[in-house]
Amino acid sequence: MRALADNITSDLIRSSLLYASEEMGIALRNSSYSPNIKERMDHSAAIFDYNGRLLAQAEHIPVHLGSLPWGLRNILDYCERERLELEEGCMISTNNPYIAGTHLNDITVVRPMYHSGKLVAFGANKAHHSDVGGKVPGSISTDAHTLYEEGLIIPPTYLMRHDEFDDQVLSFVTSNSRTAKERSGDLKAQVAANFAGERRVKEILGKYGTGAFAEAADRGFAYAEKMMTTRLSQIKNGSYSSEDYLEAPDGKDIVLKVKITISDGELEIDYTGTDRQVTNPINAVFGVTLSGVHYVLRTLVGSDVPANDGAFACVKVYAPSGTILNPTYPHPVAIGNLETSQRNADLIYRAFFKAAPDKIPAASGGSMNNVMMGGIHNGKSWAFYETIGVGLGAKIAMDGIDGIQCNMTNTLNTPIEEMERSLPVVLNRYEFREDSSGAGKFRGGCGLIRAFEMFGEASTVTVVSDRSRHPPWGLKQGKDGASTEVNLYRKQGSMKNRLPVKITVDLRRREIIEIRTAGGGGYGDPDMRDESKIRADLKNGTLSRKYVLQNYRKFRSKNTLAKRKKS
Repeated sequence: MRALADNITSDLIRSSLLYASEEMGIALRNSSYSPNIKERMDHSAAIFDYNGRLLAQAEHIPVHLGSLPWGLRNILDYCERERLELEEGCMISTNNPYIAGTHLNDITVVRPMYHSGKLVAFGANKAHHSDVGGKVPGSISTDAHTLYEEGLIIPPTYLMRHDEFDDQVLSFVTSNSRTAKERSGDLKAQVAANFAGERRVKEILGKYGTGAFAEAADRGFAYAEKMMTTRLSQIKNGSYSSEDYLEAPDGKDIVLKVKITISDGELEIDYTGTDRQVTNPINAVFGVTLSGVHYVLRTLVGSDVPANDGAFACVKVYAPSGTILNPTYPHPVAIGNLETSQRNADLIYRAFFKAAPDKIPAASGGSMNNVMMGGIHNGKSWAFYETIGVGLGAKIAMDGIDGIQCNMTNTLNTPIEEMERSLPVVLNRYEFREDSSGAGKFRGGCGLIRAFEMFGEASTVTVVSDRSRHPPWGLKQGKDGASTEVNLYRKQGSMKNRLPVKITVDLRRREIIEIRTAGGGGYGDPDMRDESKIRADLKNGTLSRKYVLQNYRKFRSKNTLAKRKKS
């Protein structure tokens, strides 16, 4: 009877921690200033034990969440090495990608949590700040040669001591951004999030005690490890390889290779053969690479496997130092967090297809489709960042979803009303992209068309996307999704100029930049698609008649026969 009570108590504590991490995210969103966090929810939050082991995380951004445990361990090591005391009442902030993971725009804020004078846990959150300096508005350029060109680098530093802000640190961060007021507001929102998490953790400790809290953590780790091992043991043992390609800003292809080895519930992932690091920002720090592994695994083994430290104990990841997936300081990494992370997910899925074909979807749009813009308007500096959804890949017995953020990102769009109210920009067009889905028994999801018309005196726009030369792949005879396109219209009604998908361009008033995002790959033989579904897609404008006749032979044959009978 005692063991049963302990199990119930442990479950209650673990569930409470999960909701505490979710509440951290709500507090961050509600108190933030920038549209990127308040509207798009480009942030993540988690709670760790005093050893830095992940206890619970909110369902936020996959590329953030996978890097947070790696980053926290690095931050704790740095603090010990540099004698930066993790004292009660402090908060530590950093954005150094080689310590915290991801890229400079993502600022991590860590709160040591104390109970009765003893360190018991850590709260940590990460949020994408729309501008942290650097070469271009939005801080993500296509041609930075070193990390120093990408913006302000913050080593682990006290943002707060004795529960009071260090005004010099706050001023130092905000003065290095084109949008100082937003940076101040968003940093304070991150602090509020950690306070919210700490309040809940203290409530749990006050109710159940430190002993039960620690026991719940150990039970949670053991349970997650057992579940992960069990689920992996259900996948066929063996080694499986794949490769995929990133499109570098200079027009070259970058090769990513992986070999996964499954052996009796254990998994090894080896990126040997992946291309060397480059002198542009497409490199991804190792924390980002880990994020891709964790994300794909969670989608394969089931959401009932708790996302804590124990879940990944049976997983080993090796990426050779000095490669695109584990670069050395100070190589630039801004795009790696965005586009390389997406390709890494595709790469791992493709390898797993050989081991568990019925579990793997066709490729999704494979890009975050990042848009950074800014300039001077009415004497004030402005900067903006967002990502644009794609078509989700189809899978066994299910069409892909239209116009959704896929894989390593989990944000919303920026509401048109918020954008046009706050910025010298008008959304000229926003709709599903016709004929972008990969044909199949189950079609891929549609991409999106989003066009921005500039109304400032002069604006600098950077687009970072991918999948223009290597479209999202279909599976089991399913066809590829449409490739990404970026178009420039120098004036309304003018002919479009096709641009590279990674570019910075200066725009004048009334000029338009348009992004047509990739569609998802199809799954299965297109001739097996239900005709009623094809007709529904024709009716709602997802597909054109021309596309249907080109890609669905059965429909074309019936259509031709009907015309002959009519004549």
